[in-house]
Amino acid sequence: MTKFGRAFASLYFMKHFLFILITIVTSVGHAQQTEVVDFKKIDASITFEPDTKKVIGDLYVEFHVIKASDSLYLDAIGMEITKISSKGVQVGSTRDKIWIHGNFETGKTYQTSFSYIAYPRQTLYFTGDQIWTQGQGKYTSHWLPSIDDMNDKIEFDLQIIANPQVTVIANGALKEVNSIDTDSRAWRFDMVQPMSSYLVAVAIGDFRKKEINSHSGIPIELYFKPEDSLKVEPTYRHTREIFDFLEAEIGIPYPWQNYKQIPVRDFLYAGMENTTATIFSEAFVVDSIGFNDRNYINVNAHELAHHWFGNLVTESSGDHHWLQEGFATYYAHLVEKELFGSDYYYWQLYQTAEQLRELSEAGKGESLLNPKASSLTFYEKGAWALHVLRELIGDEAFKTAIANYLSNNKFGNVTTADFLREVRAVSTVDIDHWEEDWLKQTAFNSTQVFNSLSRSEFMNRYFQISSLRATPVMQKIGELRDAILGGNDFIGQEAVYQLSGEDRFVTHALYEHALDSDNLYIRQAVAVSMDGVSERLKPKFEKLLQDSSYVTIEAALYNLWSSFPEDRTRYLEITRSVEGFQDKNVRQLWLALAVITEGYRTDEKTSFVNELRGYTSNTYSFEVRQLAFRYVNDLRLFNDEVLDNLIDASVHHNWRFRNASRTLFSEIIKNPGTGDEILKRLDTYSEKEQQFLQTQLKA
Repeated sequence: MTKFGRAFASLYFMKHFLFILITIVTSVGHAQQTEVVDFKKIDASITFEPDTKKVIGDLYVEFHVIKASDSLYLDAIGMEITKISSKGVQVGSTRDKIWIHGNFETGKTYQTSFSYIAYPRQTLYFTGDQIWTQGQGKYTSHWLPSIDDMNDKIEFDLQIIANPQVTVIANGALKEVNSIDTDSRAWRFDMVQPMSSYLVAVAIGDFRKKEINSHSGIPIELYFKPEDSLKVEPTYRHTREIFDFLEAEIGIPYPWQNYKQIPVRDFLYAGMENTTATIFSEAFVVDSIGFNDRNYINVNAHELAHHWFGNLVTESSGDHHWLQEGFATYYAHLVEKELFGSDYYYWQLYQTAEQLRELSEAGKGESLLNPKASSLTFYEKGAWALHVLRELIGDEAFKTAIANYLSNNKFGNVTTADFLREVRAVSTVDIDHWEEDWLKQTAFNSTQVFNSLSRSEFMNRYFQISSLRATPVMQKIGELRDAILGGNDFIGQEAVYQLSGEDRFVTHALYEHALDSDNLYIRQAVAVSMDGVSERLKPKFEKLLQDSSYVTIEAALYNLWSSFPEDRTRYLEITRSVEGFQDKNVRQLWLALAVITEGYRTDEKTSFVNELRGYTSNTYSFEVRQLAFRYVNDLRLFNDEVLDNLIDASVHHNWRFRNASRTLFSEIIKNPGTGDEILKRLDTYSEKEQQFLQTQLKA
């Protein structure tokens, strides 16, 4: 064949191949592939390049054919095939899939291998010196060829190649770590059981770990950054108890090889239950004082509960999403009940009931079976549904139904009907009305909720005190005093909140009782609700500057600084070394006050301003930056550096932070000359920043 002939034939084949491929994409691509093939195993070796944000992968895939086909696919967003290692199988990529072509016969198992590269726009994040993933439903295909359908469960084994100086964490058991050369090392992880693709995870960074074991012998690894070594105990406090409680309460042993927890910077949510490897926000990394106000207990329990409800049994579609989130939320509440008591449990239920009631009364109530329902519905209405069901059928029947539901559907996919079938199998109680009221009905059943809450003596006492809100303070002093002296967190706080705005001459003694209380949260209620401090309460209020709560310290510092100008220097000196939570809440307030306090450390003012401005930099997590932008804006401390940091923040991957930054930018850009200055150095910004700026400047 001539050279021209070969070229012509090649062109003809390419056109013919593309025609076939387009036909496949438009027909088979939208069908339920799970009816045709069951992907059994994916073994991948992956390298991440932080500088270019590139993924380089070698993938082995094994699949069992259910129905004869000549074309199958893996979901793969924007990936390029660089090498095919299999014989008799063709592999090609399109915009969102990798297609596997061959003569695949019913009942047979096949394998194929190929290499690929990708530049993920989401799901894989490079944050400072960390790399981490967040699949969230169906997005693992942005960095790893996989199946976005939750109904195809696969055994994933990963090998991650990275710098020898870092720590690598992924699903399953770490089998070996091998040096490849002086610049790279390979971590190999093995999963035994299959899982949905969205639960595949990797976290890489400078981490250390503490190892413990559950009562049943499951290895638990608790990761932390070296500088956070003193925060390990308060951050992971009660982890073993949580694990042991859930195994006993659920009645089914933890179904996976091990369990790991990794705090990362700039995470998108509170936490994510990747199988055996929960990734969570480093905002929950706290010291012993921070634990009192912002601890990891609920998130810890919620993500662990998902390892049964979501990972072991997985919803078949979004219509049954409550089977994951409602169950995980309910069992997290049970953990808190075990650790903190029934008052705490009922209080949390009451708080979410109030939110759901308001939503319902506004005509925005949602069915639990609505796949587009809000998180509040899936999480909290789902938890309430289980709470009411348990009261209806009793503890024994409820726990038996749960155990049977998990055992009979393990490593599979479920619907609400599967759960209800198990409930009806073990109980003679008619649950038809419960199903209608809690699963199908959009309205929130406030009557049933009130009846349930009324079983708690604590809630009845709280209702009595809260009903006094409209009563003149002189007519309820005795009851409020008793509530404060009673020392209950929630009833005492309610009593203090009712003092706000009242005559200080009348309420002075009650505030003194509250400030003298042994209860941290009653004292805190005074700090956050009192508008201005009287001279008579000043000595007791000043003690709050050294209380065991960063929320209290922050509120007390601002309140005292505002009320007593003559003592501002003293208050700043007392709190000078307090940093606060991970977002540096106390430190940033302190800096703002130090900057504007006349005569205070005048030779250090510039360093205070620079430190506050510096917190807007991407050197810090978005929580720190968001608070810093707020103070810098309030104090009119914007300069070119902060403006550049705000532009960077406006294209951040965390959408909440990004939106807040864009809102602030839309105000800053209105300042005369700001737009012109940005245009002068437009080419100094990244491609994403330039696209954002061009849109904003046109507007």
